[in-house]
Amino acid sequence: MTKDIAQFYDEFADKQVKIGVNSRHYSILDKVVKAGFTNGHNVLEIGCGIGTVSQLLARKTPKGEVLAVDISPESIAKAKQIWSKQKNLSFEISDMKGFNKPNCAFDFVVLPDVLEHIPEEEHIALFKTILKHSHDHTVVFIHIPSPRFLEWMIRNEANKLQVIDQPIDTGKLVSHLATCGFYLDKMETYSIYYKEKDYQYFVFRRESEIKQVTHLNKWKILGERIKFRMSHRL
Repeated sequence: MTKDIAQFYDEFADKQVKIGVNSRHYSILDKVVKAGFTNGHNVLEIGCGIGTVSQLLARKTPKGEVLAVDISPESIAKAKQIWSKQKNLSFEISDMKGFNKPNCAFDFVVLPDVLEHIPEEEHIALFKTILKHSHDHTVVFIHIPSPRFLEWMIRNEANKLQVIDQPIDTGKLVSHLATCGFYLDKMETYSIYYKEKDYQYFVFRRESEIKQVTHLNKWKILGERIKFRMSHRL
């Protein structure tokens, strides 16, 4: 099965080259930045394809490093060629099953529209591998097609889908990450190409104890309450 998937994406690589960097890639970068990604962070990107998102991440963290991996040898070969001038960006062939970087913990782990292409029974093993390469402040960022939209695609435009394209159940995803020591910090379903919300993203952080709490400014809270009441007057 792994060999068949790799072959599909080998053949898919040329199509990615023709498409190039598009609005979905920029949207992913925007959401990652809003999750706290900044210069100096080290990143693991899983399912990089030909490196369209990878190079955006690398440009955003010139003092950091981006390691991008993909199951497709052809995609990795093209990525290395296309983005060879980006010195803080490296590519490796990996399906993450044997991924092991001793003493290496990433600040961000980014999965840009790849989880829906990985069989669900492999998800927990993947998240355990991510956990092994994380530290107390690691952020896991996941971007996927929204389940309802992907279900519509399966019913109506299945010819446009990839070799594996499965809707990701939110409850199971949160549960699987929680099992591996991550908690859900943020989730949003939003639109990129369609009026109907076609994509989702999740921000997961390492489970840790809150050692101190900080009160919000009381005047700011009061101002928000007044604004809310004014906007909901009958």
